[in-house]
Amino acid sequence: MAGAARRRDGQIAQERMLEEAMTAIAEDGLATLTMSALAERLGTSGGHILYYFGSKDRLLLEALRWSEAQLTTERTELLGRRLTAHRKLALFVELYLPRGPRDPRWTLWIELWARTPSNEPLQAAQQEIDDGWQRDLETLLGKGVRQGRFAADLDVPARASELLALLDGLSTRVVLGQRGADRSAALVRARSAAALLIPHL
Repeated sequence: MAGAARRRDGQIAQERMLEEAMTAIAEDGLATLTMSALAERLGTSGGHILYYFGSKDRLLLEALRWSEAQLTTERTELLGRRLTAHRKLALFVELYLPRGPRDPRWTLWIELWARTPSNEPLQAAQQEIDDGWQRDLETLLGKGVRQGRFAADLDVPARASELLALLDGLSTRVVLGQRGADRSAALVRARSAAALLIPHL
């Protein structure tokens, strides 16, 4: 029992580190974050942080995976709900977009994209996460086609890929705080694009 308690405590501590790392990266960026500064925020030692993560790239990747695991759970719940395909698609889009400028999850993505060209492990992790979103959106659209909610000849993989690429662009504008690119405006544009790419019947 004592060992189990230590494992639970360790997991809680690691999740707290990841949550705090997300906040710190969103506030100041990964380049200025130091393990010692993160440790100070957490009231622990830099060695303790290094024990779990080893490097800032690894910290970034684990924070992103932790954040995306939560969203994967939300997507799974959404796909299982008794809603029309149209409503599920609208909620999927809402889940994807950032909450606003400097959204911690999306700030992690921007930091990751800046590092993936020269880092194969980060590239592989990005592809793995992207594939999860693509797979779930294809599942949603495919079910809508079978139910007669979307066109029978809909190219599901292509439309899913195009919509996700568009959402990435809108999300980047929102998280960077570009003029006229708040969440509300992004939602309007995303819904309009989704209706064009995936016509409702």
